[in-house]
Amino acid sequence: MRATELGVFPSDWRVDRLDSVFDVQQGRQVSKGNRVGENQRPFLRTKNVFWNRLDLADLDEMHFSEADEARLALKPDDLLICEGGDIGRTAIWGDVLARCYYQNHLHRARIRDPKTADAQFVLFWLWYAFEFGHLYFGRGNVTTIPNLSQSKLRELPLALPPLPEQQKIAGVLGLVQRAMEQQERLIALTTELKKALLHQLFTQGLPAKGSATAGLHNEPQKQTEIGPVPESWEVVTLASLFEIKHGFAFEGEFFASDGRYIMLTPGHFFEAGGFRDQKDKTKFYTGDFPRSYLLTKGDLLVAMTEQKAGLLGSSIIIPESDKYLHNQRLGLIHKLDDSRLNKLFLYHFFNTADVRKRIAMTASGSKVRHTSPGKIREVKIALPDLDEQQRIAETFQSVDAKIELLGHKLAALTALFRTLLHQLMTAQIRVHNLKPPFRSVCISPN
Repeated sequence: MRATELGVFPSDWRVDRLDSVFDVQQGRQVSKGNRVGENQRPFLRTKNVFWNRLDLADLDEMHFSEADEARLALKPDDLLICEGGDIGRTAIWGDVLARCYYQNHLHRARIRDPKTADAQFVLFWLWYAFEFGHLYFGRGNVTTIPNLSQSKLRELPLALPPLPEQQKIAGVLGLVQRAMEQQERLIALTTELKKALLHQLFTQGLPAKGSATAGLHNEPQKQTEIGPVPESWEVVTLASLFEIKHGFAFEGEFFASDGRYIMLTPGHFFEAGGFRDQKDKTKFYTGDFPRSYLLTKGDLLVAMTEQKAGLLGSSIIIPESDKYLHNQRLGLIHKLDDSRLNKLFLYHFFNTADVRKRIAMTASGSKVRHTSPGKIREVKIALPDLDEQQRIAETFQSVDAKIELLGHKLAALTALFRTLLHQLMTAQIRVHNLKPPFRSVCISPN
């Protein structure tokens, strides 16, 4: 082992400046003049570059001269490194498009000698250095908008093990990242399935019990003021089923970063519905308050203000008693007529696209839109019998449980990725000593 400017590394690891291994070049400046005329070519911007991924779905175009095209032609394994925004974010060019170039807010780094460095390893090294290790903190130019100049990029220190070890490290981290991406795709697909189910079950209902045509909805439909619904369903206003209680105006001087009671805020609502843990953004309250505004596990609330697009009308179920405080602009569903309406059925009803649109139409305000209990209670709902309400709610609960399970798996893989990235890039563990069981964690699809 030997000491270097980046720490202690094995004696066979090389620590050097990035420009000793890479040729670094900045892209073409974008201006109004080069957005018109002939030779309009697609080019990459920082918005197209993500960690270890390029998004080519939305490419801009501008004029490139023959000299520009020759100078800026990309080759496989070129690294594209963001100068601004998310400084250092890097992807690898895979030669998927002919005549695609890059703007001046991206740096192209090309390996001088392929026997010395592996592009995928260096990408993971930069990922660790910028996102996790903070090794390059302060090296960006400090301006109104921080940026990583070409000169600063050239002098960045780089730790390189022997090439075979680089390739093995990149292979291990790539395996974990692909498993993370698989979980993200599964979450996205399951979420889309839920959206389709929300529309289908709230307009057609469930298949008849014992139906020989499973998945088909056999009950005839009738036309109503809210659209077609099964013939046996009753269309009523929400006002006939429950009341909505306003939250309390808690005093800002008692807001704190720690405490016993948590202020429920719109930040606890996912835009698509559901409870979001605010983690380090959690706001606590240390003052006195009326105990009637202390929420109970199972309480149902709806967002009456839109601090984020799509939040208006989102609903949540409180996960724990005697912990969360009912804040203003959040409506608590109370005095619910549970002989006619299942609370979980109502929770999912609030999160359907059609109901969100109807609630949005009741909103007022220019900068921050908001609605009121009275306006929400004017919305109409189509009710099946309680048994079918329960079965519909259980269907959604099972889908939500699947999404939650996938989320836990993604969180576990993300933690594994961060741990491996740190330990492999600092040589705390060597890739040839890595135990194989982690592969089963990455490969398992469920």
